[in-house]
Amino acid sequence: MVTDPHLFFAEVSLDLSRGEYAAGMKKLEAESDNFQGSYTFHLLLGRARKGTRRYAEALASLKTCCRIAPHNEVAWKELIEAHFLLLQSSGDDLTAELEELSAALAEFQPPKASETSDPTSLNEQKEPFSDEEHISVPTESLAALFTEQNAYKKAIRVYTDLLQLNPSKADTYKQAISSLLDKL
Repeated sequence: MVTDPHLFFAEVSLDLSRGEYAAGMKKLEAESDNFQGSYTFHLLLGRARKGTRRYAEALASLKTCCRIAPHNEVAWKELIEAHFLLLQSSGDDLTAELEELSAALAEFQPPKASETSDPTSLNEQKEPFSDEEHISVPTESLAALFTEQNAYKKAIRVYTDLLQLNPSKADTYKQAISSLLDKL
């Protein structure tokens, strides 16, 4: 068992920087049970596997990195690189695939805009939408606005959606719904 993970990872990084991928991978695999949730472990393992041309396994390690730290761009870049290396090693003609994609994109025609130049009339803008219409982005501010406008059914609908989205504030939302039901 490793006593200092930082020194262990530094030692493995040094192996990989020297091109000693097999040595680094051997050290990492010996400690795999101790670092299952470690981003650094999976990143180094992915690099070692890439260096030994085990691209499918490198992909798996790098995908784990991306799940552990989804906002870290290093693992994403290395994942893409490993994917291309896997494609190249499997005998697929990557160039032909990219040419096909490029040709398809060249023929792509975006849909024509269906909007007219006539603006929506003020009367139409002032028409309220129905109480049954779906609200795609429910927010507390929207619920408060509906309450101020005496649109209680709409406010109840928003609070009901918020209950699903934010269960930690369920008591607050239930209290608001109860208050609104009393006003109906």
